[in-house]
Amino acid sequence: MQQNRDIEKDLQNRELDAMCVNESLLKHKWYHNIKYLIVGILFGIIFVKSEVISWFRIQEMFRLQSFHMYGIIGSAVITGMISVLFIKKFNIKTIYGEPIKIASKTLNKGQIYGGLIFGLGWAITGACPGPLFAQIGTGATVIAVTLLSAIGGTWVYGLLREKLPH
Repeated sequence: MQQNRDIEKDLQNRELDAMCVNESLLKHKWYHNIKYLIVGILFGIIFVKSEVISWFRIQEMFRLQSFHMYGIIGSAVITGMISVLFIKKFNIKTIYGEPIKIASKTLNKGQIYGGLIFGLGWAITGACPGPLFAQIGTGATVIAVTLLSAIGGTWVYGLLREKLPH
């Protein structure tokens, strides 16, 4: 019984520290990760073709002038919800047979503040972390400033993490 409580407490601590709860213990050779590079390139192409990386599309979204981005984001949320439902309902495992654990989360004020800051940065720069590399890849090299700012913001968060609301 005590061991179960210790395991649960360890999982909660890992979630707070942004450690991967489902971290695989398998070790692979470096070239095993090429598949992620390929998927990332394909994902970037989809971003470009669907105009998700377009500064104008992002501005339309924040000005409530177009449904385009809301449709894309909404379909991603629905796909994610259905995927999580299937993972939980059918106890789906990874391709290597490892269990997938989805921990319950609680909403707190730090997430509200973080979401507001994220949205403000997204509206000002016309970029969110996902499409940054695709934007740079299309020749919008000025986005490198946004990328460096995102890295800097992550670094500052790491320094101030203990003093921020969680």
